[in-house]
Amino acid sequence: MNLFSTLPDASKAEAVEILLARPGIRIERIVSLGQASPPGFWYDQEESEWIVLLSGAAQLRFENESQARQLTPGDCLNIAPHRRHRVEWTDPTAPTIWLAVFYRSE
Repeated sequence: MNLFSTLPDASKAEAVEILLARPGIRIERIVSLGQASPPGFWYDQEESEWIVLLSGAAQLRFENESQARQLTPGDCLNIAPHRRHRVEWTDPTAPTIWLAVFYRSE
């Protein structure tokens, strides 16, 4: 599989593909095209999440921060369990491709 070929159509909704799932870890490819979290919605996950933006552009905001973080290709973040966050914006003109690794740190 090539992470950049055969992209799913994300024009109507974000596309999430599970690339690998094993006990304690899940790896997803997420393709966004202008999507953002709904108003007032915050992700609040049980597991840790490490993300890397592979292409496109996005803004990610943590609940305890007043400004969204601008993400460009190569930017990565580790998100601790229950650290509330949301996607403020993704590029509406070109696919934004994320690689997300969800894991339990027990």
